[in-house]
Amino acid sequence: MRLLLLCLLCTTPAYADLRLALGVGESFTYRVGFSIFSNAGEIKITAAPETNDKQPCILAVTTTSTRGFVRSFYPFDARAESVYNLRTGHMLAHTERSNGKKPTDTMLTFDYDKRTADYRNLVHPEKSQVVPLPAGDPMDLISTLVQARAWNLKPGEQVDALVMFEEEPYELTFHAEGYEKIKTSLGTFNTLVLVPRMEKTPPKGMFKRGSTVRVWISQDERHLPVKFEVEFKFGSGVATLVKYQPPVTPN
Repeated sequence: MRLLLLCLLCTTPAYADLRLALGVGESFTYRVGFSIFSNAGEIKITAAPETNDKQPCILAVTTTSTRGFVRSFYPFDARAESVYNLRTGHMLAHTERSNGKKPTDTMLTFDYDKRTADYRNLVHPEKSQVVPLPAGDPMDLISTLVQARAWNLKPGEQVDALVMFEEEPYELTFHAEGYEKIKTSLGTFNTLVLVPRMEKTPPKGMFKRGSTVRVWISQDERHLPVKFEVEFKFGSGVATLVKYQPPVTPN
């Protein structure tokens, strides 16, 4: 369940656009369903202004929690924060904390000159390490799924993205597989379906175990990520957009 909630993620390949596809004041709220539980959890993504070393930045916050009957036997709450430099688009830091059965408290910071990520695990300090980064600009999975709205792909096209799962960088290739109409509580959307795969390196983690991730991007002017899905061997978890707040318009 923790993996489900946190993962909710032909032309010449190109690397993902660095311009962050998330505006100040913008927010997305998703209802998470799993198996027979239609209200198993909630994911909320918000963006606020931030500064780092006097550089203009944006703080992307993702909160995740179980809901309804599922919470009665699996209480889980998590908060992830990512700081992005608005000038370069680089993720400067990423933290994750959760209070489930296996509490977590981790931090990632990046040195783009040395191409390394400094991973600190405050619950298990022995796991802390400095990790070399492959080509690309890292994001966490949820931020990457939101970022997909900026890629403007067409069926048959693809884009490469570097995604951090805790201390491990995953080199993923997102494939645009086709258009699909999606009905949600916010209305009916014509969407483009994107599927990430590990093709540049041997599959690992959830991809080695046969899991599949999909994201549906609306084909209107807002390009909303209206649904995420993580498919496991034992079932699928789906996060559906139920509330959206557009960015704040500058005065």
